[in-house]
Amino acid sequence: MENRAAHLLLLLVLCYGVTMAVGLYREEKEDWRGDRDETQIDREEEWLLLKDSKRVVKTDAGAMSVLRNYGGRIIDRPMHIGFITMEPRTLFVPQYIDSSLILFIRTGKVDDELLAELMHKYLPHYLSSVEIYKHFLSTLQGFITKLLKEIALGEAKVGLIYEDELAERRLKIGDIYRIPAGSAFYLMNAEEGQRLHIICSIDPSESLGLGFFQSFYIGGGTYPPSILAGFELETLSAAFNVTADEVREIMTRQQEGPIVFIGDSRAPRPSLWTKFLQLKEQDRLQHLKRVVKFQQQPSQGEEQRTWSWRKLLNSIFGQENKKKGEKVGKSPDSYNIYDRRPDFRNNYGWSIALDESDYQPLKYSGIGVYLVNLTAGSMLAPHVNPTATEYGIVLRGSGRIQIVFPNGTQAMDATVKEGDVFWVPRYFPFCQIAARSGPFEFFGFTTSARENRPQFLVGANSILQTLRSPELAAAFGVSEDRINRVIKAQREAVILPSASAAPPDEEEGVTKFERVQKVIKSFGNEVIMGFD
Repeated sequence: MENRAAHLLLLLVLCYGVTMAVGLYREEKEDWRGDRDETQIDREEEWLLLKDSKRVVKTDAGAMSVLRNYGGRIIDRPMHIGFITMEPRTLFVPQYIDSSLILFIRTGKVDDELLAELMHKYLPHYLSSVEIYKHFLSTLQGFITKLLKEIALGEAKVGLIYEDELAERRLKIGDIYRIPAGSAFYLMNAEEGQRLHIICSIDPSESLGLGFFQSFYIGGGTYPPSILAGFELETLSAAFNVTADEVREIMTRQQEGPIVFIGDSRAPRPSLWTKFLQLKEQDRLQHLKRVVKFQQQPSQGEEQRTWSWRKLLNSIFGQENKKKGEKVGKSPDSYNIYDRRPDFRNNYGWSIALDESDYQPLKYSGIGVYLVNLTAGSMLAPHVNPTATEYGIVLRGSGRIQIVFPNGTQAMDATVKEGDVFWVPRYFPFCQIAARSGPFEFFGFTTSARENRPQFLVGANSILQTLRSPELAAAFGVSEDRINRVIKAQREAVILPSASAAPPDEEEGVTKFERVQKVIKSFGNEVIMGFD
């Protein structure tokens, strides 16, 4: 009787498994190959573009928004993409979060006065409009290089508690830097004349699951509230060894939000952070001693338990006079992706991929980084990433992203422009095509820090070239000579010319002179990386 019951139970389990498998197959078949009307197709065409944006921080001094990927059956590891904007002379206050970040310093927006000074310095003011046009075409690369050198150094400052010590790094355009989950940090844009733009990956694998991510603000007041505010006033008074009035003053002064101005007249009123920075160094230290109990040196045993956040505060208020670029602490350095030689380059573009062997901190996040620049009308050949899901952010220009389902049907064919974010599931074939109007540059993250070996489906180095055989011809149902002619016709590899497939130039009919005027004018708004 017991054996019969066991067999019956096993039969029920098997039936359930078969039912689920058939249901999953049918669901995927319906998703990939089912009959869909034109409205459904239009709606689904861009499902691999991330559009669920949420603004998580907004103040007069800056903002942060996050594009969320909810995950699903075909995502090996979800990732969110964050965008941080900071006005000149601002601070993203000390905090720690429940997710690890990889920062990419994208660019700085230059104010009009600095731009005018640079234009006067690098472009002869006596040239007429036509002469400027001709001169501009021939000296564009040199001008941009000089311009970036003029403004890019020391663009951002990051402070991080690393192995119980404060580490400070100055970051410039193109720098990559990792902030581990749970590590206290701050960001500062100390430059006078430029707005800072940062792109970051947000790895939620260690998160509490309370949204995109959860910030724990160390510094704060009424907005944002400090995590210290949850303790009783008497508890904090005893812990800090100061009066309750002193604790209350610190806990209620900050009202400007997570991103604040430092020493800037645009701030609504002098903040606690600004007042600290305006004090002389010795006065700042004395003030901090009262706040964080620096009066007595702890014993060796106590030193190991010393609250490391005080080192972070001391960094901001006591050490900003250190020489620009000086390294503090033993945290790993940043890695500048623009300083690296391209892994591949030809007449149609170049590409760079960073893994854990290039930048060791990537190993701890299990995330890779890449950068691709395509010339106008060129194509990153159809390929497959067998090791990771890929997330891409368009830095410059516009282009077309084509992604294919495993069953050979089209998953997405979308035109993307600067600021758009797309993702490509692991194993899915895809390609990127630059518009004919200009270069197409995109940066991104992959969900593996190991060396990525993309499998190209077309081109001189494609797997079809390697598989060239009677068996391949039989698989396509053509003669071996015919398949060989098709495969060998393309002599370029990786990045290919593809004028016929490229999106049209949206500015067709506009004269070159009008375009150059528009480009020159755009320098007044933003300096963009990526010129060859």
